[in-house]
Amino acid sequence: MRAVLIPEFGEPDVLRLGTACDPRPGPREVVVRVRASGVNRADVLQRRGLYPPPPGASEVPGLEFAGIVEDVGGAVSRWGPGDRVMGIVAGGGYAERVVVDERVAVAIPAGVDTTTAGAIPEVYMTAYDAVFRQAALERGETLLIHAVGSGVGTAALQLARRAGARSIGTSRTASKLERAAAMGLGLGLPGGDAWDEAVRNTTGGRGADVILDLVGAPYLARNQAAIAVGGRHVVVGVPGGSRAELDLRSLMARRARIFGTVLRARSVEEKADLAREFTESVLSGFVDGALEPAIDRVFPAACAADAHRRMEQNRNFGKLVLVW
Repeated sequence: MRAVLIPEFGEPDVLRLGTACDPRPGPREVVVRVRASGVNRADVLQRRGLYPPPPGASEVPGLEFAGIVEDVGGAVSRWGPGDRVMGIVAGGGYAERVVVDERVAVAIPAGVDTTTAGAIPEVYMTAYDAVFRQAALERGETLLIHAVGSGVGTAALQLARRAGARSIGTSRTASKLERAAAMGLGLGLPGGDAWDEAVRNTTGGRGADVILDLVGAPYLARNQAAIAVGGRHVVVGVPGGSRAELDLRSLMARRARIFGTVLRARSVEEKADLAREFTESVLSGFVDGALEPAIDRVFPAACAADAHRRMEQNRNFGKLVLVW
């Protein structure tokens, strides 16, 4: 099969479209003929040699896929050849075929094409898991989303709107705030300004109940100033840096919590639980129109380097997708 390979670490041009061995399904696994592969920051870090796949995972980059079931193991009961599925993987998403445990695959919603589906799993499942399963955002609360124009950011603001929560987002690009507003963002704030004061002011001094942090270290102090009493600060990405000083007295005074999360290294059982809950709680939103992936650009798989380059330049609003 064709696959995007990383023969050496470095800049986007090191990516090569080559060949890899076709996967074979285990008893409870399915082989999916991939039609679309989402591009994520983790792929960029892997290409640079900074984020290796977990032990046992494919060295081929790519954390998500959408396509058609091509083959199934002998004990598979959920899927059959021809079924349309999508999902997350620890590696191997940038390839024509991927093998996954049948419990991790999620049905592509009716009316959603496979290219669009390629923009769903990683960002919506990450946002849903972080904001609702872990940070327990509730109706009427306020969610502060950093890097709101990113794939996870655009997914989170839609999920918050659907759940009846208020969203505030930051971005250093004015046009991204404008586009996020058109998607339902309650308030957009320039990332370089005193957004912590604006968050307190617009919430009547309360602050944000949940902070979805896709920036990291540079925003830590302001996040502590902007968080509400009993607030939850969940760190999902740290492109701005991973080390900063934390004011523990401030954290204590607000009785706030700060925690981090990743999906990639979780066990199959954990990913299966997430896939099940996501199917039950979120999937219908793509059918009734409440949720719609923000796709910035679609690239042929052979142009994966161009997709990485665009992401590293922070030019994308929403998702970048490779098609096969």
